[in-house]
Amino acid sequence: MKYTDVAKNINNGLRDKLTTEERYVAKPVRKNLYLSSFLLITIGGLLFISLVIQVMNNIGIVSLDHAAQVWFASIRTPFMTAFNIALAVIFGPVALPIIIFVITALWIIFAKHAWRPLMLAGFMGLGVGLIQILTRLVQRHRPPIDLMLFGQDTTYSFPSGHVSGTADFFILMSYLIVSRKPTRRRITVAIVISTIGILSQVFSRLYLGYHWLSDTLASICLAMVILGILIAIDTRRTVRVPGEKVTGELSKVQTENT
Repeated sequence: MKYTDVAKNINNGLRDKLTTEERYVAKPVRKNLYLSSFLLITIGGLLFISLVIQVMNNIGIVSLDHAAQVWFASIRTPFMTAFNIALAVIFGPVALPIIIFVITALWIIFAKHAWRPLMLAGFMGLGVGLIQILTRLVQRHRPPIDLMLFGQDTTYSFPSGHVSGTADFFILMSYLIVSRKPTRRRITVAIVISTIGILSQVFSRLYLGYHWLSDTLASICLAMVILGILIAIDTRRTVRVPGEKVTGELSKVQTENT
């Protein structure tokens, strides 16, 4: 095989990978996608801002933070401690990026097109970046060190990076998988799995003594905003209604769930 043939095959393969399938839906469906995006961004953003104001002024929900911390400290057992440490490690700053990298790489390799895995990686990265910025802006201190069960952590706590990463992972994956072939059963399963995963990490961070309740709630609100932005971009790029044409060198009509 000639060098030019190899280069041509590589170029065609790369072009096919970067091609995005656009799917046809009824007008009300696309309208609802944009509406969902708007509501997620608006509600999540307003709730997050409200939590920031309450935390920085030590009012509102902050009054529940200490009570929640006392309660979680009172239910500790060796088994629960080991289990929650495992959750903290799996969805922590070392293991979770590795998990995302492996999932993204395998998804790109085995899927016909790379749009969705690249969206997952990009928006997970966006979530990490926002956490790094917001924790430094709010500068909220964590609970007392003597409450921490897995080593000392003196970094800022608001919002929770663990909960943010977990929430982003579950809800972004759920949307990107289910949206191409939505059924009531698939949507229900995705909601149940995401809810269990997120609440488990919320419980873990409070149980282990590294966060206040309001830290974890803020992370969920932030994840809502990130999901809303992803839905808006994905809808704009991949959703068409009858009468609209699919055009562009890197666009094609969806023929399979890729």
